[in-house]
Amino acid sequence: MEPGKKLELPLALRIALAAAFLALLVLASFKLAPVFARLLGRPEEVGRFVASYGPIGALVYIVLQVVQVVVFVIPGEIVQVAGGYVFGTWVGALLSVAGILAGTAVAFFAARVLGYGLVQALVSPKKLQQFEFLIGDPKAEIVLFVLFLVPGIPKDCLVYISGLTPVRPLRFFFISMIARLPGIWGAAYIGAHLQQRDFLPVWILSGIALVLFIAGVLLRDRLIDRLHRLRRGGTDTPDGPRA
Repeated sequence: MEPGKKLELPLALRIALAAAFLALLVLASFKLAPVFARLLGRPEEVGRFVASYGPIGALVYIVLQVVQVVVFVIPGEIVQVAGGYVFGTWVGALLSVAGILAGTAVAFFAARVLGYGLVQALVSPKKLQQFEFLIGDPKAEIVLFVLFLVPGIPKDCLVYISGLTPVRPLRFFFISMIARLPGIWGAAYIGAHLQQRDFLPVWILSGIALVLFIAGVLLRDRLIDRLHRLRRGGTDTPDGPRA
């Protein structure tokens, strides 16, 4: 399959697959919402939940991380902090990477195979309009790296949008994961030190993360607009609607 080109399925089959994917997301949201509500915000609960599965506890944590990426309304940072709390900084970060990468692959290929209609159903019109300039950009890799690196950018919904870009899958997985590594490691570090009751590093790193997050949220619209202008050579002409 050519970069950025979705698999050409018959329209009826594509609609049926998109409906099935959306139904699974809704079902997963309803079924797993109570689980995440109980676990998130209390890393020790994640530890008990994972430990209850014995030798496959690490695999269960990876599945939780996959679900968090695909059902992207769940805050990812909390899951990553819980991973560090349960498994320690390095193992927790590694397991988070595995889960985020697997979830990213699911979301990316779902968008690439099922097309714009699926992304339109999942992503809010405002976010889709913000990032739509990437869809036809043959050199989207650099912009995507910056967007995945900056705190405050909605990264998991951006994965779905990235499936519509011309970027090659392996290149996208590489650049997005490299950009996300500092945040993943930092969250796992915070979780590990919470478990050790070593609160000074937690407060320091959390403070830095909070400042960066607030700056990212406050500046993200300006940054996205600037990246848009750069990709369009400085012009302000709006993109036309997608088919």
